[in-house]
Amino acid sequence: MNKIKGMTIAMGMLAVVGCATKQGTGSLIGAGGGAIIGGIIGKLAGNTAVGAAIGGAVGAGTGAIIGHHMDKVAEQAKQIENAKVEKVTDKNGLEAVKVTFDSGILFATNKSDLNANSKNDLAKFSTVLKNNSDCHIDVFGHTDSSGNDAINVPLSNKRAQSVVNYLKQCGVSAAQFQNVQGKGSSEPVADNTTAAGKQQNRRVEVFLYASQAMVDAANAGTLK
Repeated sequence: MNKIKGMTIAMGMLAVVGCATKQGTGSLIGAGGGAIIGGIIGKLAGNTAVGAAIGGAVGAGTGAIIGHHMDKVAEQAKQIENAKVEKVTDKNGLEAVKVTFDSGILFATNKSDLNANSKNDLAKFSTVLKNNSDCHIDVFGHTDSSGNDAINVPLSNKRAQSVVNYLKQCGVSAAQFQNVQGKGSSEPVADNTTAAGKQQNRRVEVFLYASQAMVDAANAGTLK
């Protein structure tokens, strides 16, 4: 009997999650159950490790407002050439924006100094970040599997830091940056046995997600 009850509850939760994901992440989180449901949905919808420590559960209305705001952030980011823009879910179950730059566009082989063309793209991107100062930012550098961690981790870290340093030079507030890290080849997104796959794995990812200030503004109804 207990097994049947457990299966019924589990199926009910999956049904809720399945219906909610079709409506968009912003409306996934109900008042009082935000942290629990957000965590479940995040895993199913491509949850990332990014996200500010939010004080208290986030209600459905607040989540929807933040989701709508992040839609506009994503549209602004899509104007940047040579950048791939995706909507993802942060660890709080809230919508976030992931912007990926191909390392081949940013850097010469085995180098961490930004080239001239990439600075133009990042300068435009800095405007997006400055116009959305209520977004927190994480920056992660990645390499392919060539070489070893002794080379790849420091290189990916330097590349992530180079991107951050230049964005700061362009006027982005240092307070927006929460995590800057090189992950080497530990998180591939493509097949490292092919040249095309290796190129995809050599990248810098920038995540924009809700800060506590954004959540507070959404709760107060002042977030646009």
